[in-house]
Amino acid sequence: MKASVKTSVLRWGPYSFRWRPRPLAAGMALVVLTLMLGVLLLGTGTLSLSPAEVLDSLLNTGASPAAERVVLRVRLPRVLTAVFVGAALGMAGAIFQSVSRNALGSPDVIGFTTGAASGAIALIVLGDAGPLWISLAAVLSGMATAAVVLALSSGRRVAGGYRLVLVGIGVGATLSGLNTILLVMGDLDRAVSAQRWLAGSLSARTWAHVVPAAFSFVAIVPVVLLCARRINLLELGDDAATQLGINVPRTRLIMVMCAVALTAIATAAAGPIAFIALAAPQVARRLGRSPDVPLFTAAAMGAVLLLAADLLSQWAPVHLHLPIGLVTGLLGGVYLLWLLFRSRKG
Repeated sequence: MKASVKTSVLRWGPYSFRWRPRPLAAGMALVVLTLMLGVLLLGTGTLSLSPAEVLDSLLNTGASPAAERVVLRVRLPRVLTAVFVGAALGMAGAIFQSVSRNALGSPDVIGFTTGAASGAIALIVLGDAGPLWISLAAVLSGMATAAVVLALSSGRRVAGGYRLVLVGIGVGATLSGLNTILLVMGDLDRAVSAQRWLAGSLSARTWAHVVPAAFSFVAIVPVVLLCARRINLLELGDDAATQLGINVPRTRLIMVMCAVALTAIATAAAGPIAFIALAAPQVARRLGRSPDVPLFTAAAMGAVLLLAADLLSQWAPVHLHLPIGLVTGLLGGVYLLWLLFRSRKG
């Protein structure tokens, strides 16, 4: 039985706004933690900077030219890319888990991340495409994968639940094999470049990566928030949501397309990143203890997890500088083992 969550109502004239203090406090704490991790990352590297020097560089209040150049041109784009990629994956994971009503319903598990990667790999291996075309291919192939999964998982009733997850896993496995074939077909240099991209990385991120990711995220979030109440009702079940006046197929399609777009944008900006979309919504639910889908909290948690993983990769022993996708994959494996052990113990 779920514990009750305190709810408050803010009234302003004829309008009223319902909010829950605990999820709001958890979200604000995660935002503060995101800022703190960002400052630490801006000071981490070959040229170590204290938090005060980082703030001076950001505010242009007396920092050295070298520090300003490193912070503003090299490290800040990397940090902002991590923030938007982590937030996009966290929100996408919350949507997928809610739509499928399954804790494993994250884009990296049900094949959407693999589908987004397929288009990018095809351009890297078979052609000499630039970053913009690679990003566009990732978005389009992610959308195409979602369309295939939805078509195969729908029958007389709307798609959802375990059927969506199982079909997504099957399509993802097929695309993973296709990606391997593409790597074998390409020449050695392009295959190595594609393999490096597949590992997921925040290295060499520039403002050309930040601007599309930020613009796309800001454009999609309002659509998600407008459907937040309807997606909360979807968790009651399709029949109950329909009786409450929700157009279930249309709502599910809109939310899945938004989640796929967020996943494809994140994949285009940093490559396939595992674990974030799976864990961020679940941790956010535990922090907020709210029956609602934790869209904002999951986005903030996704940013925190990716920044923390990036910091861990740079603080790794003997200066390995592990790809961020490998670090999140290792963390995801430990997290899944912990969940299995916890469920078995319970």
